[in-house]
Amino acid sequence: MNNSKNNIANYHISSNRVLGDIKGSKQTPTVVILAGIHGNEQAGVKASKKVLQKIKEDNIQFKGNFYVIFGNINASKKGIRFEDVDLNRIWRKENIEAINNLSVEENAETKEQIEIYKLIKDIIDRDIGPFYFIDLHTTSSATVPFITISDSLNNRKFSSNFPVPVVLGIEEYLDGPLLTFINEFGHIALGFEGGEHHDEKSVTNCEAFIWKALVHSKCVAKKDITNYNDYKNELSNLCCKYDFFEIKYRYGIKKDEDFKMKSGFINFESIKKNQDLAQSNGELIKATEDGRIFMPLYQNLGEDGFFILSKISKFWLSTSLFARKLKINHFLRLIPGVNKAPENNYTLIVDPKIAKYLAKDIFHLFGYRQQIYKDDKLHFIKRDRKKTAFK
Repeated sequence: MNNSKNNIANYHISSNRVLGDIKGSKQTPTVVILAGIHGNEQAGVKASKKVLQKIKEDNIQFKGNFYVIFGNINASKKGIRFEDVDLNRIWRKENIEAINNLSVEENAETKEQIEIYKLIKDIIDRDIGPFYFIDLHTTSSATVPFITISDSLNNRKFSSNFPVPVVLGIEEYLDGPLLTFINEFGHIALGFEGGEHHDEKSVTNCEAFIWKALVHSKCVAKKDITNYNDYKNELSNLCCKYDFFEIKYRYGIKKDEDFKMKSGFINFESIKKNQDLAQSNGELIKATEDGRIFMPLYQNLGEDGFFILSKISKFWLSTSLFARKLKINHFLRLIPGVNKAPENNYTLIVDPKIAKYLAKDIFHLFGYRQQIYKDDKLHFIKRDRKKTAFK
């Protein structure tokens, strides 16, 4: 096997992978926009091109670095979500190790993944940061714009600059999303859902979000953006009350399952326990609890039928902020059956017999959001972490 570092470094990147870039000083912030990681979600691509064009036409003064990366180019050309596998579900440790070892089993999506990985690595190796990664999406059902984040304090802080609902902890229910992988290295990473796939307003929403991200990252001064207040008000006028939510339930679609969502649901709509939500192979699927419907599936491809959300109280958010800043989480290790993972400081290994007496909300409070069952033990992974070298 050849030296993987040299081979990956020399990996060719297609010219249309980078929709545009602006390279400032290494000492300035870097914003990376990821658009079209799902091929049927083109609003983010269109919005990014509009922002790049406006920067050029208005000669906007730029104080940072700005990159726009096109996600699934092949699927986008075909107008499909993905061809072989979901490009936003393959960013797992073993897959990245395979890339670095040049042993990856290539299909349509892993070819795209290699190029995206190489680009992100080059950007982080070249620039100093801070780094802000924004992944632009749309949904198959009508929705107000919203943000999804891994529950780290730096993600929360940056998200609070946008007047849209914020959903925490999605990484607990999705296997291998790109933003979760980026968060492993301590960088700010937000997913923004701009609206329904084919609604032109989704393009406007994504455009407004990019401008606000550039301003709040201090890459661009708002005084230099013509009609900035129009962009600022675009999201404020469209969205429901700004709140934090967390996912309480996910309905995962099994292979060869005939799943059909009941028509008419709107994202964040209130639902009641035992309410009819969908059908699986002709059998009714009912809500497991009161809450809000989230991302109901109204397209042919996808592994997530729907989620159920609950609102997070301001008291809980304040308490978790206080607990994490004081690093009270270390007291969890004093509980019998709870141990720090020997290989890293961000994982607690918990005996399931002990865990059943500890509510999952306790781990959430201290920032341990992702839960993995491995070697007959529960592994709780902390989202707050120091910045480390990108691997």
